[in-house]
Amino acid sequence: MDLKNTSHKFGVIGAGSFGIAIANLLAENGKVLLYTRNEEQRDSINQKHLSRDLKIHENVEATTELKSIAEECFLIFPIIPSDNFVELLDALAPYLNASHILIHGTKGLYTPKKLGKDIQLKKQEVFTMSELIKLKTGVVRVGCLAGPNLASELSELQPAATVIASSFNEVIEIGQQALRSTRFQVYGSNELLGVELAGVLKNYVAIASGMLTGLGYGENARALLITRGMAELIHIAKALGASERAFLGLAGIGDLIATCHSNKSRNFRVGLQLAQGKNLDQIIEDLGEVAEGVKTLIIIRSLQNYGYKAPLAEILYKIVFENFPIHKGIGLLMRFSAEKDAEYIV
Repeated sequence: MDLKNTSHKFGVIGAGSFGIAIANLLAENGKVLLYTRNEEQRDSINQKHLSRDLKIHENVEATTELKSIAEECFLIFPIIPSDNFVELLDALAPYLNASHILIHGTKGLYTPKKLGKDIQLKKQEVFTMSELIKLKTGVVRVGCLAGPNLASELSELQPAATVIASSFNEVIEIGQQALRSTRFQVYGSNELLGVELAGVLKNYVAIASGMLTGLGYGENARALLITRGMAELIHIAKALGASERAFLGLAGIGDLIATCHSNKSRNFRVGLQLAQGKNLDQIIEDLGEVAEGVKTLIIIRSLQNYGYKAPLAEILYKIVFENFPIHKGIGLLMRFSAEKDAEYIV
């Protein structure tokens, strides 16, 4: 499909910093309809081309009507926190059909069970966002957007790249047409589950990276964390049915490096502030929402009977939720029996 010869608009659901960054990128290639629940934000975008201090491309129009998104846009990018994803799909589903394409940009996992201490989960009780879309709506052509895409840098027009993953090559090709520009490269992958898991799992490694910074450790320690953290993530992903392929590219190691080095990352800041002595409740209150890595720790720990070892996740869980001393946690990890280097490559 040639998007230049269609009258359809691109739809974006979610007017947070990342949603706005994606809307501005799409606007370089066509008209965009951006959904927000906030009427004041809608008016500011439509009248002033501003959302708080963020400039909005003139091709972007804001709406508070989900029905308008579905009626005017066949290609829709849901970019909202995972906590709100089911609620969104329930509201949007009546307006969707098999002609729509949804490419989400939400890095999270969902379970209908209430997360808490000592919870035990089965794999069929944990869903990626793509699985939720297919479960809750009539949409078949589904994909995800993942990679080192810090919203603040995208808003500053810095060069960057992302990965669109889908089981359908058509979804990848249309997504690439919609998003690609001279400052934004878009790669494709058919490893949908792997790309989604890479985007989710790296969040708890970023928490650990923030802790290292808070404790004053240097780049040797961070390099060790990133490489052995990547090995742990791949072991988890394989146990959950994905391959290592997605983790060795931009959506895997690329995203992990960016998140583990940036104090713009919410998960990095959680680890940094924990190392500085703040408690989790205080940190979450300051952030305004739970960092995805915190929830991911609970889910990954609850699934460990599926045959993977996750010592980093286990120690981090103790530090985050059980007040285990960070220095002791690092000591335990350093004594953990080492495997061969890059043992996950077969």
